[in-house]
Amino acid sequence: MFIQIISVGKLKEKYLTLGIAEYAKRLTPYLKFQMIEVADEKAPDSLSEAEVVQLKAREGERILAHVKSEAHVIALAIDGKLWSSEELAAELDKLGTYGTSHVVFIIGGSHGLSDEVMRRAQQRMSFGRMTLPHQLMRLVLTEQIYRAVKINRGEPYHK
Repeated sequence: MFIQIISVGKLKEKYLTLGIAEYAKRLTPYLKFQMIEVADEKAPDSLSEAEVVQLKAREGERILAHVKSEAHVIALAIDGKLWSSEELAAELDKLGTYGTSHVVFIIGGSHGLSDEVMRRAQQRMSFGRMTLPHQLMRLVLTEQIYRAVKINRGEPYHK
């Protein structure tokens, strides 16, 4: 299986970078894993609704440039489906067995994902209604992918 996380913006915090690197290393024996960062749009704090749509569209173009046609895309969105760790594991297992072995998770920037990206996604997943920094979501998602792999293999993992 090949799993990618495509996210907007550069990861700057060392503790997040180290955490992601640790889980990526742990995933290596089980699957191919790749983290792709696309540039975020620099913008003032106050934008009109039309400017936000344009900003998300430019970021969306950068994201979609990395998505292969055969990939199964799961967009992280606040209105997405809430999955438990076991449900994520089952979904990845099902995709790998019956669907595609190439799964792409997409994490948007501070303004979210463009309509084009959302249309490309076959599924939407949410980690809850709370807003979390997209940099932190990369670590949380990477850990959950690792947890899902361990669940699917029937191997122990801390609770």
